[in-house]
Amino acid sequence: MMELLSKYVEFKNGKKRPISKGIIPVYGGNGILDYTNTANMQSGVVIGHVGVYCGSVFLVREECWVSDNAIKAMCKENMDLGYLYYLLSSLHLNERRIGTSQPLLTQNILNNIEVEIPELAIQKKISSTLELLDEKIKLNNEINNNLEQQAKTLFKSWFVDFEPFDESFVDSPIGTKIPHSLQMVQIGSLSHILETGKRPKGGAVATGVPSIGAENVKRLGEVNFASAKYIPVEFAQKMDKGKVHGYELMLYKDGGKPGTFIPHFSMFGEGFPYDDFYINEHVFKLDFGDKGFNEFCYFYLQTDYPYNWLANNGGKAAVPGINQQDVNSIWIYHPDNPIVKEYCKWVQPIFTTILRNCSQNVKLSQLRDALLPKLMSGELDVSDIEI
Repeated sequence: MMELLSKYVEFKNGKKRPISKGIIPVYGGNGILDYTNTANMQSGVVIGHVGVYCGSVFLVREECWVSDNAIKAMCKENMDLGYLYYLLSSLHLNERRIGTSQPLLTQNILNNIEVEIPELAIQKKISSTLELLDEKIKLNNEINNNLEQQAKTLFKSWFVDFEPFDESFVDSPIGTKIPHSLQMVQIGSLSHILETGKRPKGGAVATGVPSIGAENVKRLGEVNFASAKYIPVEFAQKMDKGKVHGYELMLYKDGGKPGTFIPHFSMFGEGFPYDDFYINEHVFKLDFGDKGFNEFCYFYLQTDYPYNWLANNGGKAAVPGINQQDVNSIWIYHPDNPIVKEYCKWVQPIFTTILRNCSQNVKLSQLRDALLPKLMSGELDVSDIEI
């Protein structure tokens, strides 16, 4: 039987966030914004209320402060919190908004949504089933963050603090002192591929071969599938540049506000984010033909000298961005150095594990998203499932 959502859920607008600082998270329409020392919700679902994040949903099982650009959704009797979160996720709330220039989702809209709610025991089985998938995704992300931090920490120890080098230091081309055995060369003097891809005239199409743009070169393991773009299969087959084979270093090439360029780097592979895909003209693919040295370069380019070099050069352009000369001019430690080689060998299984976890997360997310509407509609019966 269809019933109003308001029978099971209490909706309230959030309030302007406090100035005070603390450990209690402050939620807005795009997730955690800050931390404070007071709460206005003990647990519930946070819903984006206004703007670009209108209709977003976040499950919160702890006390928090919900800001004035979000709505609190709290369970009444006979409503499971986990089920409420997945129910709201399945309702495509962003499509129920009003307004054009400033999208808005109101309590009135939410209260008057009609739904069919199963008994509490069934709700809990549905939420438990979906939570198993989300918990595995969360665990993989935690493992990946830990592994990347380990690799970054060791890189800093060896190639910023130079702890393994028990030798004299000499002047370097970048104006710092480095171990005399750690030779520096410009990227342009090393054998490498540096190229972009492209999209056809008229831009991306609705289906075809995935094409990654600068918006998805943020950091290792991060891709926004909602922004997916495609190029025609025939167009991709004729391209001689821009295909991603895996473990190449991706550089954010151009974009941003005039006068400001913020470098970003990423790496794809092991079927993440797609088995077969290309980059567009706003992304550089840098490949030294050596997975380990590409991974070394991922961390190296985030250190002060190369990062600032790219930021400064990119910010000078009329349209913020870097060119091939900017990249080829960067000084880097020679890949033949024994300690560089040792790091490259050590870091390879780290990146492989991270990328395989990312690939698994894509499959788990697809499974969850396929199950969600079927479980919510009752098409899949979970009454006999033991969780």
